[in-house]
Order: sequence, then structure tokens, then C-alpha cells
Amino acid sequence: MRNILKLFAAIAVLAIAFPGAALAADDGHGTEIEAQDWSFAPPFGHFDRAQLQRGYKVYQFVCANCHGMKLLSYRNLGEPGGPQFSEAAVEALASQAQITDGPDDTGKMFQRPGKPSDRFRSPYPNDQASRAANGGALPPDLSVMAKAREGGPDYLYALMTGYGEVPEDMKMTKGMHYNTAFPGHQIAMPNPLSEGVVEYTDGTEPTIKNYAKDVSAFMMWAAEPKLEERYKIGARIMIFLIVFAVIMYLSNIAVWSRVHKKDHAAKTET
Repeated sequence: MRNILKLFAAIAVLAIAFPGAALAADDGHGTEIEAQDWSFAPPFGHFDRAQLQRGYKVYQFVCANCHGMKLLSYRNLGEPGGPQFSEAAVEALASQAQITDGPDDTGKMFQRPGKPSDRFRSPYPNDQASRAANGGALPPDLSVMAKAREGGPDYLYALMTGYGEVPEDMKMTKGMHYNTAFPGHQIAMPNPLSEGVVEYTDGTEPTIKNYAKDVSAFMMWAAEPKLEERYKIGARIMIFLIVFAVIMYLSNIAVWSRVHKKDHAAKTET
């Protein structure tokens, strides 16, 4: 029983002492991904609403030109645990997208303003059009990108801030761009970010690092929108298990203390 208590204590200490479980991650190509300080780090983290709203803005004006997020609907932007835009703001953001709908009464497809129930609009009608517009490369969907790549948001941040000059001893393939975080250091996507490319209205500096951090946080929420709820459930379970272990330990002492007393009494009588 004491060993069980020690195990629970060790788990609790590790969870609190190491909230950034993914520290420096190695991508297998000699590249280290530096761990960032995220508000949503376990075990008790939460999403920064203002950061998620800024991150959506970066996605909308930069990333959405090439990448889709087909698993998200505009209404998700107003749900609890996410950016939590107001209802009016969600309707306004959705209406900025032109959605292909139909057919109409004449059998033709038509364009209409988006609605909160619509999925995020994809920048291209199909993969072939996407490849044709990007030199043969297919920009991946970003819906679960923060969970699909080792290092998660740390990797995404490192990728977007990792563009730089090509080392003299490195030969680049035509059409590729040098990036310190990408496996092999050659990536088809050109640097998407530059200072001041997106205007922030809350006083946050419009720098590449802030853009990268905000959109990485947004993609983390997109990949795991119930993260805060999961943390809360996990915390309740840990508290329950610790309390249960203490009760069992005290019950064990109480039960065996009676047995020891009877044994001691029997020995004294003999």
C-alpha cells in the first residue's frame, strides 16, 4: 500500500514539475526543436483567448491562401474552449468566405457568402489545382497538424521562424527553401511570414515570432479543441485516485492494527 502511495505521489510530482512534456525534440535529422512557453501546457493549462483570436487572423490572412482546415466549421470559432468570438463576429467571419453551393433550380453551382455552419473554405477546389498552383507540392491540411507532427506546436513555431540563409556547404534543390526546423532543411513552402503582414489591434507587436506563436497556438486548439476539458477531467481523476489511495492506506492500518492487537493479547496470555 505504501508503494502505491509513493507511485501516485511520483506521478503527481512529475506532472506538475514537467508541464512541458515535449522539451527539445529531435526530428531525426539533427535538428532540435526548442520548447516554447505555452499557456496550454499540462497539467493545468488553458488556451489564451486573445492569442487564439490573433492566431485565427494570421491563419485567415496568411495560411488560408494555400492551406485548408476542412475539419473545422466557422461556428467552432465561437464555442467554449476556443477563440470564443461573439455570435455576430462568427457570422461576419463566415460571410467573408465565398462558398460554392448548389445546384440551383437551373442545375448550376453558385457562390454565396459563408454561414457559421459551413466548413472552413478550402483555397483550391481539388488536390490537382493545389499542386498546379504550388509547383507540384501539395500544401497539407492544417486541421490536426499540431498533433500530426512530432513536437506539436513547438515544431510549428520552429518551422515558421526557421527560414534563413542557405549554408555555403549545402546544395539546394531547385524551388526549395532553406529551413532549420524542417527535416532535411529543404522545404517547398516559401517563408509565409514577414514583419507587419498582419495587423494586430490589441497592442501586440506584429512580429514574425508573435505571428508564429499565435498561429501555432490556434492550430493546437484546432487539433485538440477539448484540451481544457480533458485537463479538468484528468485533474479530477488524479485527485480522486490520491484521496482513494489515502483512504485505502488508512483502512489498511486500521484493519491490521486490530489483528496486531489480538496477536499481542494472545501472546501475553500465554
